[in-house]
Amino acid sequence: MSHATPQTLLVRGARVEGQDATDLLVHDGVIAETGTGLSHAGATVVDADGLIALPGLVDLHVHLREPGFEASETVLTGSRAAAAGGFTTVFAMPNTSPTADTAGVVEQEFALGEAAGYVHVQPIGAVTVGQKGERLAELGAMADSRARVRVFSDDGFCVFDPLIMRRALEYVKAFDGVIAQHAQDPRLTEGAQMNEGAVSAELGLTGWPAVAEESIIARDVLLAEHVGSRLHVCHLSTAGSVDIIRWAKKRGVNVTAEVTPHHLLLTDELVRDYDARFKVNPPLRREEDVMAVREGLADGTIDIVATDHAPHPAEAKACEWSAAANGMVGLESALRVVQQAMVDTGLLGWDDVARVMSKAPARIGRLDGHGTPLAAGQPASFTLYDPRPSRAFSVTDLRGRSKNSPYLGRELPGEVRWTVRSGIPTVADGALLETPGILA
Repeated sequence: MSHATPQTLLVRGARVEGQDATDLLVHDGVIAETGTGLSHAGATVVDADGLIALPGLVDLHVHLREPGFEASETVLTGSRAAAAGGFTTVFAMPNTSPTADTAGVVEQEFALGEAAGYVHVQPIGAVTVGQKGERLAELGAMADSRARVRVFSDDGFCVFDPLIMRRALEYVKAFDGVIAQHAQDPRLTEGAQMNEGAVSAELGLTGWPAVAEESIIARDVLLAEHVGSRLHVCHLSTAGSVDIIRWAKKRGVNVTAEVTPHHLLLTDELVRDYDARFKVNPPLRREEDVMAVREGLADGTIDIVATDHAPHPAEAKACEWSAAANGMVGLESALRVVQQAMVDTGLLGWDDVARVMSKAPARIGRLDGHGTPLAAGQPASFTLYDPRPSRAFSVTDLRGRSKNSPYLGRELPGEVRWTVRSGIPTVADGALLETPGILA
């Protein structure tokens, strides 16, 4: 962890989860007191008039690329991007080199996160050795490691073998773990370049059909029900997937699901210009799917928003569409996109944003002390967000190593003004701090 010491902060007039203005007194890394008219000698005073205070954001789906792919991102650069976006905790996906499929690798990632100090980095372990889908990885050893892994995923690859998936679901029950599935039937998506539909037909590109996602989700919710285990569905993207999750929850299946900011806002119409910033897996879908996942998030069918932050070096995107890598960076823009797609449209309130971007992801990931309410005695991890400004998202907003954002040049509302992790500021007055806790 960073060597900065928690600071005494007096946050004046913040609207906690969008409610009435409240003062927050932060001392020794916890919220010491809340109320109005608070004072404390020697405290750094933060004027939060008009700002929304949210529990520190928690992202259950981030690619930090280290070890092995440091040209795209490192734990440090990804942590800085996360802090800039208002996050205090991120879960790091295992598609690194070596793969995070052993206790040694997840402990290395955990230590790198502590050393960077911007956010808590919680490793996700691979379900299978090398993410190859053939035999289970060391799930128990990763769970018992210093990193205390509770989420396992082969993200980027589907755990396609139903017997392997069943065994994984059974295994993690022993320590209340969860399998996070990348729902993609590989046979139905061979050579796929974009969403299968009217636009792919016009452009002559091989389609990625919705049923390739929906059929895996349907299978896996039945498997989870059969073995009585926890299933989490990564980056859900279709109207049919929302229907299946809704059905499974009514049936009592212990399933949770996430949607990305880009699937809440962007559609496959953007592919017409062959700009590879819009190439992602699962692909951008139809307008009807965007409306369905918004509704699913609003009514609680979809539990959380997770970015699927996927950095790539410029050359992986500055090429013809078919050769370009899948993925978008999303940490710095997530809260602004959620405001535009969900809050400004009246579908969610700020208390709902706190739930889907902080409290629920921490609960799904079984991370105690994260995503906690902003109340006396709780850890002082929070973000202060100004929903009022609106400006074009630009490359200067990106604080990680890669610049493959789909929002460059797009008008987005809002601005993260402060991010505080366990009493240590990482963003102050809208500026990412060069060293956590060291105010200029």
